[in-house]
Amino acid sequence: MISHHTALVYVMVLVSASDSDMTDAEFDTITEIVTHLPVFRDFDLNNLPNIASSCGELLQAENGLDTALDLIKDGLPPRLRETAYAVACDVVASDGKASQEELRMLEILRHRINVDRLVAAAIERGARARYTPSAE
Repeated sequence: MISHHTALVYVMVLVSASDSDMTDAEFDTITEIVTHLPVFRDFDLNNLPNIASSCGELLQAENGLDTALDLIKDGLPPRLRETAYAVACDVVASDGKASQEELRMLEILRHRINVDRLVAAAIERGARARYTPSAE
C-alpha cells in the first residue's frame, strides 16, 4: 500500500496526465499544493519528482490506470478522499481550461474514491472560483 502523501501526488499526476499534456501551470500547482497544504506538512518535497515519475511509469503499463486508481483508493484514508478530489480539481483548473479527458478522469476518480456527487460539485465550484482569471 502507498502512503497518503503518495496517493495524493498520484491523484494530481493522474489528472494532469489524463489529456497527455502536463502543462507548466499544472506542474507548478502540484508543487504549490505539496508545499503549502497542511496535509503535506510532514512530506519531503524532494520525494515529489520520484513519486510523480513512478506514477507516470505506472500509467504507461498495461492496466496502469486501474492499478493507479486502486493504489490511490487503498492509500487514502476516508477522511482524505475529499481532499484528494479537491487537489485533483485544483490541478485541472490551474491552466484555465479543462479538457474532456480531464473531466472524464475527475468523474472516474470521484466514483473510485466514493466522493458524493453534491460534495464533488461544491469542490469543483470552489476550484473554478479560485482559478478564474482576473481579466479575460
